[in-house]
Amino acid sequence: PGGKQLEPLKYARVAMEASVSRRKVECCILGTTSLLYHCLEKGMSVAFVLRDVGVLLIEGSMVQMRFYLDFLEKVTGERIQDRATLKALQQLDMVVSRVVPIASLSFTGRVIVFPK
Repeated sequence: PGGKQLEPLKYARVAMEASVSRRKVECCILGTTSLLYHCLEKGMSVAFVLRDVGVLLIEGSMVQMRFYLDFLEKVTGERIQDRATLKALQQLDMVVSRVVPIASLSFTGRVIVFPK
């Protein structure tokens, strides 16, 4: 829908940037997508920790993205020092601390965390 074209993942480029073999990249991606599929099929909660960005949490049919404060500051180009703004972001469940246990973000307290 929407006329978007899918682009194949460039395994060789990922391998080069990660300084690992193409085979290792393919195995890691296949293993991750397979585990994700089985977790979602069984109704388990999963969280993707996206380095320097935040956490993507999937629980049942709910998908929620929570961002690290420093990432939001980079995106907006300014420091978020205003207490009211920070409180509003927290109340909207948009901000997450890097030190918060990922399981505490889920309703059940049980979550499979990617990557591991």
